[in-house]
Amino acid sequence: MNETAHVVLVGYGEVGTKSSSVRAKMESLLRTNLQAVLDDRSLSGHVDREWSRILVRDPDDPEAVAAACAEVPGVVWARPCIACAPDLDAIVSTCRDLTVDHPDGASFAVDADRIGSSEQHDFSSRDIEREAGSAVVDATGAPVDLDNPERTYRVECREDTAYLSARRFDGPGGLPLGTQGKTISLVSGGIDSPVATWELMRRGCEVVPVYIDLGDYGGADHRARAIETVRTIARRAPNANMRVHVVPAGDVVRRLMDTIEDTRMLSLRRVMLAIAAEVAADEHAHSIVTGESLGQKSSQTGGNLAVTGAAVDLPVHRPLLTRDKTDIVAEARELGTYDDSTLPVGCERVAPSYPETNASLAAVEAAEPADLFDLAAEAAHKRTVVSLDDDIK
Repeated sequence: MNETAHVVLVGYGEVGTKSSSVRAKMESLLRTNLQAVLDDRSLSGHVDREWSRILVRDPDDPEAVAAACAEVPGVVWARPCIACAPDLDAIVSTCRDLTVDHPDGASFAVDADRIGSSEQHDFSSRDIEREAGSAVVDATGAPVDLDNPERTYRVECREDTAYLSARRFDGPGGLPLGTQGKTISLVSGGIDSPVATWELMRRGCEVVPVYIDLGDYGGADHRARAIETVRTIARRAPNANMRVHVVPAGDVVRRLMDTIEDTRMLSLRRVMLAIAAEVAADEHAHSIVTGESLGQKSSQTGGNLAVTGAAVDLPVHRPLLTRDKTDIVAEARELGTYDDSTLPVGCERVAPSYPETNASLAAVEAAEPADLFDLAAEAAHKRTVVSLDDDIK
């Protein structure tokens, strides 16, 4: 028997393109984020680094560890592996062991990289693929398909160790959370805002979720759904402390209902951005993120987005701007936020019968009461902060 050990290999993409000093910082942060996810889910394993790879050593459940790692921003893939001696006989024997759960009749390929000089190994990557492939055929009788295999046996042979795997978990890619500063995310509990929040997290931003409580036009169930969607996303970054800032905006909404007609939804969006900007100042955040998609609603036409964005000086990121609704829904399902996002969030009750679809900034500002943004700032300063560890009430 060969002496083998289970490990999980974690691959990243953009991190590897950075300068050596930036890459080292990002790798360190990614390791911290990975360890936090494993600890939060009570999965054993120690996150380590060798060469341009991150490894999880001593995992009790390699498949579960790899699946958890593949949810973390910055990770491109994670593979549960068997590590063995870096010689051809050991590699072939270990590859044969990996066929124990090969699906009946499934085609396969062996993809090997031998890293190091020929002085260290008296065999090539092609030798590994040929010999290991023969072992798989002998063990399973499976057909070889180099173009579109149903299963790929991956071999990474380095100077001191060879790593073999038969399964890959694809990750979100992007950059490690915490590398790109802090942003404020307006979360409603609907389908779009959790996906937008995740997209900024995937690009390395720490996110401060802000929920605007619409008072009589919202409800406790809306708030609970919003917090639950944040809780779902936060499982991918348990060390980020994504507490939800709940802003009581019922008085602001009533003022809008009493004073504005066809541009009411635009003023509501402007108020929400203004509230987010107030929170950003307190939280030292550089931007705001929303789930808006071009043309999806009357307030999200090209002209109307320009009007609402003019309410604040901070950049407003709209990562879903060009996404179709079907694609957004698919991503929400993949994230696990869809089921908690299907309850109406209250804005429908605020919308006028004939909303303006191409407003001018001057007309919107003229219709707004003079104290509207003072009320918004007051609401922002009355916010409460809800820990995701608390029960939702």
